[in-house]
Amino acid sequence: MRRQIPAPLIAALSDVLPDAYTHGDIDRLLMHAGAPGDPPQLNKQMKVQEWLRRVNRDESVDPVEVLGRVLEPFMEADPDAPGFQGEKNRDRLELLSRALARAELQYVKGGIIAGSLGQPSRSLDDLIRGRNMAALDEEFGRALKSVEGQPKDAVSAACNILESACKLYIADRAIEPPQKQDIQGLWNVVRKDLGFDPSLVEDNDLKQILSGLIAIVGGIGALRTHASSAHGRGVKVYRLEPRHARLAVHSAHTLVAFLIESWDKRVKGAASS
Repeated sequence: MRRQIPAPLIAALSDVLPDAYTHGDIDRLLMHAGAPGDPPQLNKQMKVQEWLRRVNRDESVDPVEVLGRVLEPFMEADPDAPGFQGEKNRDRLELLSRALARAELQYVKGGIIAGSLGQPSRSLDDLIRGRNMAALDEEFGRALKSVEGQPKDAVSAACNILESACKLYIADRAIEPPQKQDIQGLWNVVRKDLGFDPSLVEDNDLKQILSGLIAIVGGIGALRTHASSAHGRGVKVYRLEPRHARLAVHSAHTLVAFLIESWDKRVKGAASS
């Protein structure tokens, strides 16, 4: 479904861009972002408003993609970089972040605008930042970008980020990888090395949770497989909806966050011994 740039973000950008840029800068930014047509011959504030409304009206462009490219220089710049007006730019970032939150959207690194997926994704985003985990970063962004319009792709990305996290852990620990490197095989190797084995845990509550993690991994892997095609007559055809994709993505992101936190604890423990 084609989503338009929400009015609160148009209003925020019509304040931020004129304050930060010249007419020429605004023209270059919006043209690079894919805004259609020539720059409106208006003052800076009205120019931004009219051009972004034109983006919403023009069926040949994706408004959310344009919005992501417009926001990218602000959301990814260092506010303390020379010439970036420090405190003033922090105020701009705060204004844009509030407008995104009001529209139930979030900015993801790389100029991606996604629906707000909640705390599991925010927690994982924080963990990935600053780490050399390009594969995780790529699948994280793909899940957020596709959860609304392409739920099958989001489920695939949810499974991929689990697989990628397991492969990174196995390589880092120099563990013997499984012969069958599917999600189940990879997870079994990782969970045993990290002590996520229910049979080794005495606390019944934790035992149930760890057993549930195993079931979640199997469910996400099966959903990716079965949602892509029906296997033979009589097999129910999956009609994935965004809510199903969000469930898979939330579950995968919670698991990967737990894996990374446990990995970090093991590294710190080894360093202090």
